Amino acid sequence: MPVDPRLKEALAFHRRGRRGEARRLYEAILAEQPGDFEVVQLLGILDLADGAPGQALARFDRAIALRPDLPQAHSNRGNALFHLDRLPEALASYDEAIVLSPAFADALYNRGNALYAMARRDEAVAGYDRLLAIRPDHAEALSNRGVVLFELGRFDEAVASYDKAIALAPGQAALHANRANALRQLRRLHEAVAGYDKAIALRPDPAVLCGRGSALYELGRLGEALASYDQALGLVPGHAEAWSRRGLVLRDLGRLEAAADSYRKALALDPGADFLPGEHLHTRMQACDWASLEGDVADVAAAIAAGRRATSPFIALAILDDPGLHRRASETYAAARFGPVEKPDPFVARGERGRIRVGYYSADFHDHATAYLIAELIEKHDRSRFDCTAFSFGPERQDGMRRRLTAAFDRFVDVRARSDREIVGLSRELAVDIAIDLKGFTRDSRPTIFAGRCAPVQASYLGYPGTMGTQHIDYIIADGVVIPEESRRHYCEKVVRLPACYQANDTSKAMSGRFPSRQELGLGEGFVFCCFNNSYKIQPATFDSWMRILTKVDGSRLWLIEDNAAAVRNLRREAAARGVDGHRLVFSGRVPLADHLARHRCADLFLDTLPYNAHTTASDALWAGLPVLTLLGEAFAGRVAGSLLTAIGLPELIAGTAQDYEERAVELASVAGALAAVRRRLAANRRSSPLFDSTTFARQLEAAYEAMHERHRLGLAPDHIDIAAAR
Repeated sequence: MPVDPRLKEALAFHRRGRRGEARRLYEAILAEQPGDFEVVQLLGILDLADGAPGQALARFDRAIALRPDLPQAHSNRGNALFHLDRLPEALASYDEAIVLSPAFADALYNRGNALYAMARRDEAVAGYDRLLAIRPDHAEALSNRGVVLFELGRFDEAVASYDKAIALAPGQAALHANRANALRQLRRLHEAVAGYDKAIALRPDPAVLCGRGSALYELGRLGEALASYDQALGLVPGHAEAWSRRGLVLRDLGRLEAAADSYRKALALDPGADFLPGEHLHTRMQACDWASLEGDVADVAAAIAAGRRATSPFIALAILDDPGLHRRASETYAAARFGPVEKPDPFVARGERGRIRVGYYSADFHDHATAYLIAELIEKHDRSRFDCTAFSFGPERQDGMRRRLTAAFDRFVDVRARSDREIVGLSRELAVDIAIDLKGFTRDSRPTIFAGRCAPVQASYLGYPGTMGTQHIDYIIADGVVIPEESRRHYCEKVVRLPACYQANDTSKAMSGRFPSRQELGLGEGFVFCCFNNSYKIQPATFDSWMRILTKVDGSRLWLIEDNAAAVRNLRREAAARGVDGHRLVFSGRVPLADHLARHRCADLFLDTLPYNAHTTASDALWAGLPVLTLLGEAFAGRVAGSLLTAIGLPELIAGTAQDYEERAVELASVAGALAAVRRRLAANRRSSPLFDSTTFARQLEAAYEAMHERHRLGLAPDHIDIAAAR
């Protein structure tokens, strides 16, 4: 039968995008030849293009009724069902088309897309692989395969897929950008930046510029990162993500007021942005900008309770004294960050029963508070029973602490350039029995390592004072003060309680031989209260107490760390608003630890903060002989100083209420001999109490490790463990 000339004309219109003229001709032909399955199909394709998938489906059903053996009709039917979000039926239609034509590339490609849309990612990869086996030059399949592999966390395979796609279509900016995203996950940051640059050269795009900025930020190239975000905003001034990430860089640069303004603009553009309210609030707290703070904290607390992504868990610790909300914040954050986690491969049981292999994972194996706490612990581990490996994903710094730790561990592995997946593989290769996460949800943490299950037993210790909100971590190492019996329900982990304080300490910390005078530090001659906590830990309620204490102790000063100029200005202004001369607040910059310990001698009493206590800062003060007065909170972060004081035998310095806290501070400053008596007891207990007995502490922690390991060896699930004190 000769081809109707009107069909040729209609097809020409169709190819040129003149769909209305094509439709009129198709319908005219169909009116005369209702059995023309090809025209029925073509009208269905037009319906899809015109956004009428329901009408298209009816056309394709009719075409199949006319020619059930036509694979194209089944494939087109799948496309209509896909647009209608009837994915299982779409998949069945693609399968039917492939049965009729096993090498039908379009059906194979769209089948992979349907599987991906159904979140059947492994099957989607297999589907794309089936197509690529017969069409290795299918750039779209290679690209989509890369997307799926990225989401599966198979970043190295994703890069390889994008490489093949780029070889076929080098001018597609999205391919270069997606490849750079995968490289960034692999910690191949320099290559990622180069990839983003290629994408931007092809097509400037704010999202790609944000990705480039993030890679530069992770490389520590903050000025270039800021410029990248500014370039994104030059393209799209209302780009919320660029404003948000710009705020992060500005915060790290110490430009807190500019950072808060950047976050404020991001929130105005996208009030529901994940975890952004918390970042904005935390930045303002670093600057001690308390305008509307009470209402903002209440809003974040309500959002956490409702399961919304209001703040990262660490920030929740600093603003709320509520372990229930801390757990809720962690669970929400973990669900967003990890999603459903694939069941890890089983561990191969070790034949021999030799030393327990413990892995410590951190970004802080250098001149950092965590390193100062654990250094002596690592040195004192019993090497006849324990093999210790450091997995370091922090910066390469050849300072004294890095050298000390490198010598202390049985092996020190720099994994900063490895992906989380590679670190999991390495941990398993080294047959780590117990993985200790020293970071939790703090800065530069990599909790995905533990989501991938790098060891049969995984525990959270020291770095993060709260629950991780997941099932990836089996245990949290604590004590009876920071997690009392009634608080266990707020932790997803099983609680391992040590008999004294949970915190490791280094009794070899040196103090500088040079002791500055009060006059040098601008402290005057009166009673000196101090707090060397970070500025974000200072909340208005604590500051109110401090100002009432200063008012009652004539000539006294409050000595604080100068974290940033904005905090100094704001705190002095807040003091004046409470009737206290702002110059009674004295600020000093940060100095090396040995010098900092030495200058503690210029203070009389350390006043702690709530809801986030002094942690390392408190143990430093006690080691230097400076009494610490704390207010006991409800959550782990607000009970650490109480744990330290209990362990060193000074429970009278633990207040139960703000009134008790203030009265005790005034008494110690005003009653003759009161402070001297406390100082004498601190000096006597410093060397004899559990807090600074690092050898006993190492044995107790090792007992905890042995108990955890033994439960696993016997096939028992993790459970709460209480370690008894040695008799």
